[in-house]
Amino acid sequence: MTQASTTAESRDTAPRTITSADEARDVIRMLDQTIAALAEVIEEEDRLVRAGRLSEVARLAQTKTGYARRYLSDSLRLRDSLPKLRSELGGELDSVKARHAAFQGRLQRNLTALATAHAVSEGIVRGVAGEMTRTATPQTYGASGRTPAVDLRTARPLSVCRTL
Repeated sequence: MTQASTTAESRDTAPRTITSADEARDVIRMLDQTIAALAEVIEEEDRLVRAGRLSEVARLAQTKTGYARRYLSDSLRLRDSLPKLRSELGGELDSVKARHAAFQGRLQRNLTALATAHAVSEGIVRGVAGEMTRTATPQTYGASGRTPAVDLRTARPLSVCRTL
């Protein structure tokens, strides 16, 4: 089964309830594998963002989304089944919670890095657009002896190619 078909199935059906401790252990194992795979994708994404290779970051989006969906699905299944399995799983739940908390911290750092890269990129684009508008404005003096304010009606549109 391909990742795309697995992802489509997980969207179309509600998460199944875990009925036994063995099934819960299997879900915990799958959740650990998903966290590890997602952490690898996030590390790669961070490395590419730091290197300024944003077009390659975009290619990771589908893989990251697939792992994130699987992570969410397994987490919800486990959470929804906890009340009846808490006594059978005991200490295993504490270790799952610790791994989950560590992953959440890693995910927060990733989101902060992506937000920073987005803000920097937006600042650069706004700066370029402002400079284009400033240079398009006639460089003359008004009646007061000063240059007139930039007239936004004469601003040129800025187009950005996202395939670079």
